[in-house]
Amino acid sequence: MSQTFRHPEILETARRQGKVTVEGLAEQFGVTLQTIRRDLTDLAEAGKLERVHGGAILPSGTTNILYEERRILNERAKADIARACARRIADGSSLFLNIGTSTEAVARELLHHRDLMVVTNNMNVANILMSNRDCQIILTGGALRRIDGGLVGTLTIGTVRQFKFDLAVIGCSALDQDGDLLDFDIQEVGVSQTVIAQSRRTFLVADSSKFKRSAPARIASLAELDVFFTDRPVRKSLQDDCEAWNTEILVTGQKPEAEC
Repeated sequence: MSQTFRHPEILETARRQGKVTVEGLAEQFGVTLQTIRRDLTDLAEAGKLERVHGGAILPSGTTNILYEERRILNERAKADIARACARRIADGSSLFLNIGTSTEAVARELLHHRDLMVVTNNMNVANILMSNRDCQIILTGGALRRIDGGLVGTLTIGTVRQFKFDLAVIGCSALDQDGDLLDFDIQEVGVSQTVIAQSRRTFLVADSSKFKRSAPARIASLAELDVFFTDRPVRKSLQDDCEAWNTEILVTGQKPEAEC
């Protein structure tokens, strides 16, 4: 069966099952694993699927990918972004880390920083930073979101308003082409907006897959942020906007010929 016929069948299987695996599709079509990986890469680049470990899922629209899938999605890119971000965080800083696997990657890069005060609504971040005895950790409290260890709601917002952070490091579920940060949970959006308002500087950590996704709730614009850490160059129009907004874009492993 040619690629032309496989692609619609792969998409139909993904719609029925929610996820497809490389091994399952190779058996279904009687082709090699390498052939299926190429098919999934082509469909992901076209925005029709989103690659995850061992296969692919339908791109998100109004619901987020499961936490375990997000944790392993673009793991290497997230690690590179986190290292670049951590290099910009000075010892002795007060900072906020919000919900997300990218901010968790930043937390892992802060294990050797000294004299930090980290406020977070992410229980996973708190657990990671417990290994750094030179880091004061404050959990905001709030309603526990069991799917990813996030804390949200009015109690969370009330806690955040008691601080003025040197720096906030935030993630997002999607990034629109006009530079708007998007998310799925309106309660989480409210927390993120409050964090930005209570911070002297704000960093966004988001890998290039966020440009291929959509989410219904708006957090803020890149115009309101100071530095955007990502793994691929952004479109020229957005780069020009960021220059006008004085928002720095820091690209890890930059490939000049590629664009998000």
